[in-house]
Amino acid sequence: MVRVPLTIACAMSVALAPFGAQTQSRLSLESVNVDLPPGDDLFPDGPGVDAINNNCLACHSADMVLSQPPFPRAQWDAVAHKMLTAYKAPIDPKDVNAIVDYLASVKGVK
Repeated sequence: MVRVPLTIACAMSVALAPFGAQTQSRLSLESVNVDLPPGDDLFPDGPGVDAINNNCLACHSADMVLSQPPFPRAQWDAVAHKMLTAYKAPIDPKDVNAIVDYLASVKGVK
């Protein structure tokens, strides 16, 4: 009679052993430092440079924006409006045209 409960107890201890091992090793979180590329640069001079520096650098580095491929003015306009409406970027709506003018002049299709 003792054999059946003993057999069940042994089988359960073998089956549950991996779960017991998991509870002993706890998750350990460590702080890490990440070196990001410099983002202190302003946009190069051009028409509307103040508008793009004042609005776009809150979220993007100048290098990130300037590394984009050249687009036609209409596409830069769509990008600026997407940032304003879809992403709720902190862009002053009265500066959108100046930003688009800047991007079209500096990164527009030639």
